[in-house]
Amino acid sequence: MANAYFSQATFDFLTALAANNNRDWFEENKQRYEDSVRTPALKLISDMVSELPAISPHFVALPKKSGGSLMRVHRDVRFGKSKLPYKTNIGIQFRHEIGKDVHAPGYYIHIAPDGCFIGAGVWQPDATALGKIRDAIIEHGDAWVAARDDAAFTKRFELSGSALSNPPRGYPKTHPLLEDLKRKDFIGIATLRESSVTSKNSISTVVSHFNDATPLMAFLCKALALRF
Repeated sequence: MANAYFSQATFDFLTALAANNNRDWFEENKQRYEDSVRTPALKLISDMVSELPAISPHFVALPKKSGGSLMRVHRDVRFGKSKLPYKTNIGIQFRHEIGKDVHAPGYYIHIAPDGCFIGAGVWQPDATALGKIRDAIIEHGDAWVAARDDAAFTKRFELSGSALSNPPRGYPKTHPLLEDLKRKDFIGIATLRESSVTSKNSISTVVSHFNDATPLMAFLCKALALRF
């Protein structure tokens, strides 16, 4: 399936939005948002409906304007210091079928003028889920290392996210996998060039990356007693 979804116009809009992050400008340029951001993003998500089952039948692509795989452009300004109303990136998440929010296991596409990447894993899991993942690393260390160090995965992805400074409470301070036990995020990040995002082969790039993240995703799903 060869189809270019995003274009230079996508990046031009996001750059302009960053320089004019206010409601009046956005309303005046809403058609640009529709044409260069939301419409191509929803088309990509629609095409992923038929691609995801071959990667895992338990992750979902929902091509909806709101409440689906495309993350909303409006920022939640209630708790953060920044009161800028709009996100200046495109976020697309294909989360596990049981997932209710961005903290569920999922695959992620991030498109922004200052950097594009594909992510896979679990971002900021709650205490219960985090404990299950850490316990799985303790109990199945060899399987974790095999997933973490898988050749196809490490060729493209790097484990990223936040971590504790000290060993987590209740876990061995001298465990050989201590650095992994200290993780608070279990996500692999693979950077993308703009040219890959605007290429006619972009969906093939996405699918290939998602496939290469299978060892990590399978381990995390098993740790959380979820089907993969």
